[in-house]
Amino acid sequence: MPRLTSSKTVSGFIMAISSAIFWGISGTCAQFLFEQKQLNPAWLVSWRLMLAGGLLVGIAFLQKNSDAAAIWKKPKDILQLLVFAVLGMVTVQYTYFYSIDLSNAATATVLQYTGPMFVVAFYAIKNRRWPIMLEYASLFLAIGGTFLLVTHGSFSSLVISEKALLWGFLSAVALAFYTIYPVVLLRKYSAATVTGWAMLIGGLVLSVWTQPWEVIGVWDIGTWSAFLYIILFGTLIAFYSFLTAVPVIGAQTASLLCSVEPLAAAAVAVIWLNVPFGGLDWLGTLFILITVVLLTLGAKKEGAKKLEKSH
Repeated sequence: MPRLTSSKTVSGFIMAISSAIFWGISGTCAQFLFEQKQLNPAWLVSWRLMLAGGLLVGIAFLQKNSDAAAIWKKPKDILQLLVFAVLGMVTVQYTYFYSIDLSNAATATVLQYTGPMFVVAFYAIKNRRWPIMLEYASLFLAIGGTFLLVTHGSFSSLVISEKALLWGFLSAVALAFYTIYPVVLLRKYSAATVTGWAMLIGGLVLSVWTQPWEVIGVWDIGTWSAFLYIILFGTLIAFYSFLTAVPVIGAQTASLLCSVEPLAAAAVAVIWLNVPFGGLDWLGTLFILITVVLLTLGAKKEGAKKLEKSH
């Protein structure tokens, strides 16, 4: 990896952090569209996936040594792509946006960030090993952070609905699947190709149910601004920036920097939409972000050990 002082590495850090901020703000834009412009989460997700997916596929075709068409040559790869598009891409997008609709962008984003714990659980079961001490500490922090976020420290009541909590955790499980499942495809094809096609296919499949050609909600300058932000900055530019940063600074470092996303979502939701977010909410958010940091650093350390053993 290039030294931290190199301009290329610095630009990689900036692009990773920018993508996280763009994603966080897009969640708040979605809350604005649901609360004030009466848009439907599934309708918005279908348009987001189709438009951003189409643009990403176009970018993938324009890349040098493009593999955008090659992914359709092997039946096994096609099947994996279709599964990822429907069970990965559509599910992670819909559960997240619906969770926002039921609660708010800040809470939904933080709850989704408990997803890495499900990834840890999956690999612990798959590899038939007990979690290490760092993973136990992360689990404790994740549970504690979630408890503070959804109860404000009370054992007798929730500050969000049970339905919102359920869909928040479904969003986290979907994020875990989204993280784990496409690994094999990503070893064969570029991230732009896999992500772009998955978005486009997922959006088309979802459109059968949502019928996006039927315009809903109140459309004015505010609606168009938030809608276009979600498509361009919150999806296309965010994903492209992240995918550009990964080869420069590494996937784990880029993922670690993306922990900024819940903070961006919370800050913008509080400032723009006046979402109540008190001290215990921020403390719960901090606990969950520490969980992500610990797991990412632990994975990085484990990867370094494997590399040393291979030499």
